[in-house]
Amino acid sequence: MILTSQDYGQFLTNSHTNFTGTYFADTVDELHHDSVHRFLKDNKITPAMLREKVMPGLVSSPDGFVVFDDTVVDKNHSRSIELVRKQYSGNAHRVIRGIGVVTCLYYNRDVEQFFVLDFRIASIGADGKTKLDHVQEMFDSLIERGVQFRTVLMDTWYAVAWVMRHIDGANKLYYCPIRKNRKVDDSSGELKLRPVDQLQWNEHELAHGKTVTVSKFAKDYQQKLFRVTVSSDRTDFVLTNDISQNSIDDVRKVHAVRWTIEEFHRELKQLTGIEDCQARRQRAQRNHIAIAFMAWFYLKSSARAAGVTIYEQKAAPLRSFVAEQWRDPATAFG
Repeated sequence: MILTSQDYGQFLTNSHTNFTGTYFADTVDELHHDSVHRFLKDNKITPAMLREKVMPGLVSSPDGFVVFDDTVVDKNHSRSIELVRKQYSGNAHRVIRGIGVVTCLYYNRDVEQFFVLDFRIASIGADGKTKLDHVQEMFDSLIERGVQFRTVLMDTWYAVAWVMRHIDGANKLYYCPIRKNRKVDDSSGELKLRPVDQLQWNEHELAHGKTVTVSKFAKDYQQKLFRVTVSSDRTDFVLTNDISQNSIDDVRKVHAVRWTIEEFHRELKQLTGIEDCQARRQRAQRNHIAIAFMAWFYLKSSARAAGVTIYEQKAAPLRSFVAEQWRDPATAFG
């Protein structure tokens, strides 16, 4: 049997607990494990193929949001898989062995839906590109393709001056939490730059934000800074080039949109087997990851069409199987 990306994607979309090539071969007549291995090793599935599938159904808006963040495909027990390196995992809250993936998500607040638009494998040893380079590349691709959006949201790690200037240069807005030691000036040049967590805030500034200048930006380039209480033990300092922004409530709502990408990464890992490929070659891992992204896209699209959650969509065949076993059990109890 000659395996295709359609076959492999169908497997990832519908399998529940085991996503390995060995299990795939065990469940399909005339499919050998070697065929799965050859398919992953010899083909080239790229992010462009994901974009081709997603773009026709994208519900975009001139006020849309683009969210960038990364996740780590956990390979902590692997010692010989290419692309794997030690890196910090926000999910595990520690350094693990894994494959870094930078994701570009689109969120339309009008319809309250998010769509995955693009991704990149972060492997500076393979292509010489940092995660920041990948973000710039994906951002530029959106501009070139004419995707409608107004605002870019990123994590603290991506809130570096040259990336923010690049976004501003394309006439887009950004909202980014910055590190507490990031140096800013809220005194119109009367005082030296100082860490953001050393600023004093009055009631008006807490409600409406501060106008500041920031280190590594031109001295006459003004931005707005907001102090956002996320929880009882966490405060974020959110920086934006939206100089007209005047409401902490609006900033909280915008800042909250960034968490849609965490929801996406959770669904991707729990439902598509993205972390379960055991192939050693980097081409095989890249192909598996790309098809896992596509599997999520088809699961999410089907769930929306059916008016159910993606978890309910994934579980539907299993529920049907259990119901059938109730009527005609393979193994009787008693």
